[in-house]
Amino acid sequence: MAKRVTPDERRPGVFTRMRQGVDGFAQNYPARFAIVVFAAINLLFAVLFMTPVASASGTATNFFDALFTAVSVVSVTGLTVVDMAGHWSPFGDFLTLLGVQVGGIGVLTLTSFLGMIVARRLGLRQRLMAAGEANPGRMRRGAVSESQAIRLGDMSALLRLVVISVLVFEAALILLLLPRLLLAGKPFGDALYESVYWSFMAFTNSGFTPTSAGVTEFATDPWFLCVLMLGVFVGSLGFPVYFVLLRNLGNPRYWSLHVKLTISVSAMLLFAGGAVYLALEFGNQQSWGGEDAGQQVLQAMFMSAMTRSGGFATFDPSQLHQSSMLVTNMLMFVGGGSASTAGGIKVTTLAMLFLAAIAEARGREHMEVFGKAIPADILRLSVAVTLWSATIVAVVTIVLLQLTEQPLSVVLFDVISAFATCGLTAGFTSAELPAAAKAILALTMLVGRIGGVTLAAALASRQRPRLFNRPTERPLVG
Repeated sequence: MAKRVTPDERRPGVFTRMRQGVDGFAQNYPARFAIVVFAAINLLFAVLFMTPVASASGTATNFFDALFTAVSVVSVTGLTVVDMAGHWSPFGDFLTLLGVQVGGIGVLTLTSFLGMIVARRLGLRQRLMAAGEANPGRMRRGAVSESQAIRLGDMSALLRLVVISVLVFEAALILLLLPRLLLAGKPFGDALYESVYWSFMAFTNSGFTPTSAGVTEFATDPWFLCVLMLGVFVGSLGFPVYFVLLRNLGNPRYWSLHVKLTISVSAMLLFAGGAVYLALEFGNQQSWGGEDAGQQVLQAMFMSAMTRSGGFATFDPSQLHQSSMLVTNMLMFVGGGSASTAGGIKVTTLAMLFLAAIAEARGREHMEVFGKAIPADILRLSVAVTLWSATIVAVVTIVLLQLTEQPLSVVLFDVISAFATCGLTAGFTSAELPAAAKAILALTMLVGRIGGVTLAAALASRQRPRLFNRPTERPLVG
């Protein structure tokens, strides 16, 4: 006779109920789940940075300094309130290198990949989590079109590509940088460590430096600066771009619209930015205006590349002309490609805004580019991302101006850099900042790395189908 099961025996255990609760939360509120996981990772790193073993002096680090560093590391920003090369112990440096890898790959992507290794398969929930990070538009509840760069069925292959591409690109950067560091007279051990550090920071668009001298040690070296530019540019394209390119490397006809837009707009901003810097900084002895023609071109292109979220600088950005600082603000605000290690509103968002303006000027109903029509909901999403981002930058700037009474140009520059996870600073971000200002900038970096789409989806209530339509009326615009 079968044993009778009592109600208490049928009731799931505590850990089972907790797991079911987490699964239900992740399924019903994917955007909020992503934010909770990302915030938890940041807090974990903050606690680790606070420990005495993480500092070179063997004493505990101030909470706000540790929190700021942790958020800057995991959000791959690069802003600092401590000397990253001198304040941290080897364990602290290890946390920095680990944090930028976690933040660059993406917390949910990394979690899904580890789950795939353990379970030898990728379940539907893990696919949706990783797909949400590869395409933030999936964070919104409701049906999602599969006509995009990465389909849900391709997520297993994408996860493998993410990890492999990170290892391959960073290994290539190490091999390119190591000989140059050895030629500079550094011992092999130091050269190897620094080349690993530089390559990690370049590909993840983090901008931290292994020495107090930073990039100024190689400020005029074409090889070193070009390798950093290459790492930053490749890292800013995004993993979906690599996925499509590797599958159709010799067949541009099969490249998705996302890939074509990302590459073309990124290249256009890189070269246009370099040309504008070259013109605006001509004759500026405080930057590169007094150098020879070759150095001026090199420095202008390097600056243009770093504004895409790279964060490295061969000189103090506050020495730029005010016009150049405004251009830098604009380039940082745009950032790099979607699902990449770069921040900002993303180059495809900028492309949608310009394509909408062109379509309106030509009297066309739909946006068109590369022989494809773009649906109106993509434009609405682009406008929402831009408006949310501009509002956050404006509010944070106003609050920090009131707290610190620093010049507007300096505060705005660092706020945009923090939100766009760029890492360039005009001198506002420093150890002398009040604790409240550090906390606000840390929150700005966190929100910037999460992204406007995910944040808006998290704040919105669950979507419900509407059974009616309201009457339409056209207000006056413009």
